[in-house]
Amino acid sequence: MSPAKWLERHQIGIYLAALLLGAGIGLALPGTAPAMELAIYPVLGAMLYATFLQVPFVTLTRAFRDVRFVSAALTINFAVVPLVVAALTLVVSLPRAVLLGVLLVLLTPCIDYVIVFTGLAGGASNRLLAATPLLMLAQVLTLPIFLLLFLGPGLSDMVEVGPFLEAFLILIVLPLGLALATEALAVRRRSGEVITSAMTTALVPLMAATLLVVVAGQIPKISHELSQVVTVVPLYAAFLIVMAGLGLALARVFRLDVGRSRALIFTGATRNSLVVLPLALALPEAYAITPVIVVTQTLVELVGMVVYVHAIPRLVSPHRQPTR
Repeated sequence: MSPAKWLERHQIGIYLAALLLGAGIGLALPGTAPAMELAIYPVLGAMLYATFLQVPFVTLTRAFRDVRFVSAALTINFAVVPLVVAALTLVVSLPRAVLLGVLLVLLTPCIDYVIVFTGLAGGASNRLLAATPLLMLAQVLTLPIFLLLFLGPGLSDMVEVGPFLEAFLILIVLPLGLALATEALAVRRRSGEVITSAMTTALVPLMAATLLVVVAGQIPKISHELSQVVTVVPLYAAFLIVMAGLGLALARVFRLDVGRSRALIFTGATRNSLVVLPLALALPEAYAITPVIVVTQTLVELVGMVVYVHAIPRLVSPHRQPTR
């Protein structure tokens, strides 16, 4: 078994261990927080570069070949999910900094390890992979609109434009541009393929390192507010439960076969926590808890994915007659 495959198979345990280790370091050695914070940008930037390399932007046109699945994926992520988030956040009263973290992470669909989990559950991971460029572009366009709808015009008072723009350019635009250039190089040169392969192998360790340094660097700041972090755990768990049922219902509406139905459920449930993390980290000091709220979703989701990988194949049975 190749190192990349071994890391993929054990990634849930690796991520959970990184989260727990980061929390332990942050609480036991709060003096390490400044060093951990300095490490966040380079580690996160490398991780996002590796993540964006998994998105096949150079084959964007493939997504349009399966119009039914792409339409279903866009519908569940940008029509159904916002309604679910609105309902959940109405039920639970959250401080503004906590609410912002919840919105950032739940309103953006996952574009990386969702492919792996979909494949483990016997879903059509290839269809989901082809659709990831559209999902990425759509969330970049819709997130500001959704935040404005949920939080109102006061959002501009919360966010300092300078640090926010800096984080966006350095941690999203730059890695994305490098990934696009590397993908284009891989089409013509062997060196591009080598870089892509190396970064694919490094993705899981980089994600684990990101989780560790973010938690270790941020948790000393909000150690007196950990009760607020706990309040969002049931909300994130409820989201996973609700989206499993709604994903199944929407798959039936779009008359998807078994593989694509499972893929639709996974894309509706998994969220893009580490890609929106730079935006949370760029918020003012008063919102120090927001990045931890984002990372908490990753912890809940990883546990949820263990359940999903076993439960979704039973929920969407191959004995059901597929329709195309």
